[in-house]
Amino acid sequence: MQRNLESKSAPAAISPSPPLLEILETTKASPNLLGPLPLKKIYLFAPRSLTCKLRSPISLLLQQAARRPMAQDDPVVSAQWLQQHLGQPDIKVLDASWYMPQESRDPWQEYQVAHIPGALFFDIDGIVNRTTALPHMLPSEEAFAAAVSALGINNHDKVVVYDGKGFFSAPRVWWMFRVLGHDKVWVLDGGFPQWQASGFNIASSCPDDAVLKSKAANRAVEAAYNGKLANAATFQTEFRPQLLWTLEKVKQNVAAKAHQVVDARAKGRFDGVMPEPRKGVRSGHIPGAKCVPFPEMFDGAQTLLPADELSKKFEQEGISLDHPIVVTCGSGVTACILALGLYRIGKHDVPVYDGSWTEWEAQPDNDYPKVASTAP
Repeated sequence: MQRNLESKSAPAAISPSPPLLEILETTKASPNLLGPLPLKKIYLFAPRSLTCKLRSPISLLLQQAARRPMAQDDPVVSAQWLQQHLGQPDIKVLDASWYMPQESRDPWQEYQVAHIPGALFFDIDGIVNRTTALPHMLPSEEAFAAAVSALGINNHDKVVVYDGKGFFSAPRVWWMFRVLGHDKVWVLDGGFPQWQASGFNIASSCPDDAVLKSKAANRAVEAAYNGKLANAATFQTEFRPQLLWTLEKVKQNVAAKAHQVVDARAKGRFDGVMPEPRKGVRSGHIPGAKCVPFPEMFDGAQTLLPADELSKKFEQEGISLDHPIVVTCGSGVTACILALGLYRIGKHDVPVYDGSWTEWEAQPDNDYPKVASTAP
């Protein structure tokens, strides 16, 4: 009769029998941290005569996940991985927290009192295109290179981005790096909340050097737009136009329908029955667009869903993953969450409409039609 090991605490360190070794190796190869395997059943593969001690399976799997190299084909890394590699010279961590205006939260102030040790603040509203009134539009190559250089980031560095909500604004910075040629960039899965929940160290004060670098990045952007850059950039960019859509490209697509337009906003805003968060902006959507609200991309712990579940989220809204997609939202931030989810599925070429609904809604209705718009 088989012993019931599930009800007992696991012993601590073994040389696993071949069946046990096989299941642990299978788990290690899984793209998910804990994988699809039922953890408690791991012990059923151990022989009854086992006398050595086995470490907790969850602890073992977390250690395995932390030792894995960064996957170039997956856009996120776990908190365990980052904790294991934090402090390495080529690992640069950015706090890219940003909040909607009505939330009355100051991300810069919050960063100064609580952040991942060694992280620098990346200002989404500062490292922007200074020639437009549209919010946080992608800056020029020169301005971005100057800002990133001021933060001390080089092209050989691996960049990990997180935010204070878990999955909100960090994917925007992930996309910014990619559209300007840097692929060695990942989002921290679950963001700062997951880091806190994991019990890892939190810096409660901000070194002068970190403050100076973050402020220098914003000043570098301003200098770039004023033609007054003093120093050559150490970070080199390579613009990828296929990852960025403009107003006119979207307008052309309304007629051509070559790309499926997917909107990350809440369904009520998309349908025109809920107000937009920005004053004077009507709700509604671009003709032909479909809605996949960005929270559909992650679970209750604010971690990115597995690829198969992400695929279902899009397919159930009538979106074909075999055809081109462009993503949009309110102002180009949460659209990047959809781009991140699609990247995990294997669609690495999804462009973001940078101006998004804020730009589209402001155009004349006869040239840039809207669907289900309501008065602000």
